[in-house]
Amino acid sequence: MGYVDWEFAKSTGRTLVPAGPVVSPAQARAEVEAIRAAARAARQPVAETARMHTPADAPDALVVDRATWITVNADSMSALLDPAVDAIVGKRGVTPGATAQAIGGKVTGAEAGALLAFMASKVLGQYDIAPGGTPALLLVAPNLVATARELGVDAADFRAWVCMHEETHRVQFTANPWLRDHLVTQARRLAVDLAPDSERIQEIVSRVTERLPEVFSEGGTGITELFATPEQREQLARVTAVMSLLEGHADVVMDDVGPAHIPTVADIRSRFTDRRRGSGAPDRLLRRLLGLEAKMRQYRDGAAFVRGVQEQVGVDGFNAVWTSPETLPLPQEIADPAAWVRRVHA
Repeated sequence: MGYVDWEFAKSTGRTLVPAGPVVSPAQARAEVEAIRAAARAARQPVAETARMHTPADAPDALVVDRATWITVNADSMSALLDPAVDAIVGKRGVTPGATAQAIGGKVTGAEAGALLAFMASKVLGQYDIAPGGTPALLLVAPNLVATARELGVDAADFRAWVCMHEETHRVQFTANPWLRDHLVTQARRLAVDLAPDSERIQEIVSRVTERLPEVFSEGGTGITELFATPEQREQLARVTAVMSLLEGHADVVMDDVGPAHIPTVADIRSRFTDRRRGSGAPDRLLRRLLGLEAKMRQYRDGAAFVRGVQEQVGVDGFNAVWTSPETLPLPQEIADPAAWVRRVHA
């Protein structure tokens, strides 16, 4: 029995996730085929725009429902976090008994399942880097249908636009194989370092209680940063900078590809951006608590960084960012693209 019961997380997530939009079996089959075709069609335009290529033998995208997305991501979370949890327990030198592990595994499994259920109704697509497994490009069919309807945009153009973004993520990792291992290593290290020692628990509770209003405020501090040490905040900032790069680059590529292949791309971008801003108060609060508001800033800040670098050194000059861990942007460089250019292209 692990410290997180991932099978219970899967069953909890599948039980809690809302049903998708109502479609007939024929409509569902047609949608799946249309998404697959859009994903295949995205490969060449993305490669030409990003000037990087996914290997020719890369498998087709997987078109999944919400329950399958939960299963895949639970497996990836397990592969990513279980070694970190083992390291945390080993560092503390105290191993919980079998009963405590079983109960704790159910509790943490339920929490993970609830998080996965919330995310499964939001995510449009994902390049799953699958630590310890086989990476895959996932596209969540019911969410593509529901979001296109909600936005009132052309469904075919919206499919193509989302596929451009997710294909960019795939090319980031497949054209630069070192990046996957680097990101997994950094995420595991951060998970271990952020786990508090027992003597710090009371201090953390007091600090979070005192500064909790910051979490609820617009643009507020993420809850993790409330208890992280300065060294941990620096490490978290470095990982966040990489995530900003990945998300911002995907947004830039999807929009640059758009005009030649997606007639209504400007309308889609405008409505999609308004949707990000316009969620209701409970949804915004939950997003803040889960760190998803910070993810929205990653899209914006990362795209500004990519644009800023490309304006100075072009796409090929920007692509030096993928050379090694040392050429990834530092946290302060995300807001100052010229500083990255000076450091890398000096």
